Amino acid sequence: MAHTVTTLAFDADDTLWHNERHFRMSEERFADLLKDYADPDHLAERLLASEKKNVGHYGFGVKGFVLSMIETAIEVTEERVPASVIKELIACGQELLTYPIELMPGAGEVVEQMAGQYKLIVITKGDLLDQERKLAQSGLGEMFDGVEIVSDKTPAIYRDLFVKWSNGSDGAMMIGNSMKSDVIPAIEAGAWGIYVPSEITWALEHAEAPKESAKFREIPSLHALPELLESLT
Repeated sequence: MAHTVTTLAFDADDTLWHNERHFRMSEERFADLLKDYADPDHLAERLLASEKKNVGHYGFGVKGFVLSMIETAIEVTEERVPASVIKELIACGQELLTYPIELMPGAGEVVEQMAGQYKLIVITKGDLLDQERKLAQSGLGEMFDGVEIVSDKTPAIYRDLFVKWSNGSDGAMMIGNSMKSDVIPAIEAGAWGIYVPSEITWALEHAEAPKESAKFREIPSLHALPELLESLT
C-alpha cells in the first residue's frame, strides 16, 4: 500500500495532553457536595444524562459541564440546593479553566519529529478560549500549521477540513483517543483513523472499533506513531 499520508490531524484533550482526569476530580467534588441528597452512583447517572442532553445546547467543554452540574444539583435536591453549593460548583469550573497542562506520553517528541515531515493540524472540540489557552501553554502550538476548534466532529466537517488543510481525505490521518469522535467519522470521511487509548475517556465518547476498515489502526501511545507511518510505506 502506497504511503499517501501528507497531513496528520491530532485531537487535543487526552490525545496531546491530559484533560479528563481533571473532570473526574470535579465529579468527585460534585458527589461530595451532594452526598446528603443522593448516592454517588445515582448522581453520576443523572449528571451524565444532563451532559448528554445539554451538549446540543452548550457544546462540549467546561461551560456545558458546569451548567450540567448545576442543573443536576437543582433537580436531585428538588430545588433545595444551597447557594453555597452552587458557588462551589462554579469554582470547580473556574479551576478547570486554569489547571496546568501535562502532555500525554510522546506528545512533545512526536509532534516535533513529525513537524518536519507532514502538515500538522489540531482538530478539537471544546470551549474556544479554553482550548486556545491549553494549546498555548502546551508549548506545541508553533509546531502546528493550523488549529480548528469545532462544535462537533462529523464526516462532513472532517471532509471540509481535510480539503482545507490537505489534499483531501485520502491524504489525511486523524489521531485521537475517542473512537466516536476522532476515529469513526474520520474514516467515514475517507481518512485514516488512528486510535490512541487514554487512561480515562468520557462515557459519551465510547463506540465500537471499526475493525473492518482498512484505514483503522490502534497504537498504544503516540510514541508508536512514527513506526506506524513507516509501516504504511
